[in-house]
Amino acid sequence: MLNTLSGRILVLTTLFVMLAEIFILVPSVSRYREVYLGDRLERAQIASLALLADEMIDMDLEAELLENAEVFNVVLRRDEMRQLVLSSPIPDSISETFDMRESSALGLMKDALKRLVTPGNQIIRVIGAPVRDAGLLIEITMESGPLRQGMIDYGIRVLTLSVIISLIAAMLLFFAVRMLLVKPIKRVIGNMKRYAADPEDSRGIIEPGAGIRELREAEEALYGLQTELTHALRQKERLAQLGGAVARVSHDLRNILASAQLFTDRIETSEDPLVRRMAPKLVNSIARAISLCESTLAFGRAEEPGPTLSLVRLGSVVDDVIASESIAVEDSGSTLTRDVPGDMMLRADPEQLFRVILNLVRNAHQALISARRSGVVTISARDTEEAWYITVSDTGPGLPAKAREHLFQPFQGGARKGGSGLGLAIASELVRGHGGALRLVTSTDEGTTFEIRLPKGQDII
Repeated sequence: MLNTLSGRILVLTTLFVMLAEIFILVPSVSRYREVYLGDRLERAQIASLALLADEMIDMDLEAELLENAEVFNVVLRRDEMRQLVLSSPIPDSISETFDMRESSALGLMKDALKRLVTPGNQIIRVIGAPVRDAGLLIEITMESGPLRQGMIDYGIRVLTLSVIISLIAAMLLFFAVRMLLVKPIKRVIGNMKRYAADPEDSRGIIEPGAGIRELREAEEALYGLQTELTHALRQKERLAQLGGAVARVSHDLRNILASAQLFTDRIETSEDPLVRRMAPKLVNSIARAISLCESTLAFGRAEEPGPTLSLVRLGSVVDDVIASESIAVEDSGSTLTRDVPGDMMLRADPEQLFRVILNLVRNAHQALISARRSGVVTISARDTEEAWYITVSDTGPGLPAKAREHLFQPFQGGARKGGSGLGLAIASELVRGHGGALRLVTSTDEGTTFEIRLPKGQDII
């Protein structure tokens, strides 16, 4: 029970009420002591009235009056010259004197605590003012034992009442918390469990209905989260089904196009001038279609292996990229350059790094071709204490606004007409596998720059 919200509130409420009552206990006991002593002074004053009525009273009556007042001596000073006295033998010397006429609240509490911690039965003198202005002062001597015992009994009664009040208040608060907080929270928890069992079933989405503002805000936030998650899961399922269909179609289409590509070699040898003029366009169209199918299949493979990290000489990877693309770049009238330190070593998967840089270089080259102008594509690199940086820049026309808006999103971030946008999505995914990031640095009318950041730490995310 103690590990529940209502159980802990029950215990804390009991403790807090008890703590409050303890702070009340000392003033209460002090007040009891003040009333007790005032009562004894008043009794003594009433006993002294017998002496006022008859100046000579016998010893038995005097003893009875003192016994009823529970004092040993009574001194009533009515004026400066006359004192009325009732007396009896005092068993011991007076240990302490208390003047009730000049005591402050703090002084009364201090005297009460002192009396509680002082055991034994002592003789004390108490001075006070007579009631109804019946004199200047009244003075009595009495035992402290009955006073101390009365204070203890009174304190026990106060503590007992405090415990009862604490338990009643705690139980009331316990049931209130269960009704106002625990039950609504359990309702939310139950809904979360039902929703977790089948998050695609919209019937499991919570309906906010709590009367407490904070709980209702939590339910509304949970409602929004569950609604978005259900829609996302449904969309993900549809995309997965669509992706499977696209992968199957792409696979079959790639095989068909590969067969068609074999026939283009014979078409190029045709003597018909029209056929010879149209053959290169047909070959390029088929090549682009095959490339699209291969990119789609590569992106759709969930079993894309993680990077196998090793120390790689970046210059060797860049040389392989230049060797693969130099002919195509030079045929278009553009230039492919490099600015990579020859001794730079970095930790990466050489095959995946080659694919990323080659993809960026091809995108830059295709941007220049689409703009129908020649330019320069540059591969450069630098490093800091934290990471290696590889940049691929061009002097092309820059990326369209739509491409920049959906950059790195498959089938949406294509920078040229007919592009699929898979190249940058695949490149970004491969770089993230290295624990790094691929980002667009600039894209203006004067050119575009992409940057690859690979961390030098050992951890891979």
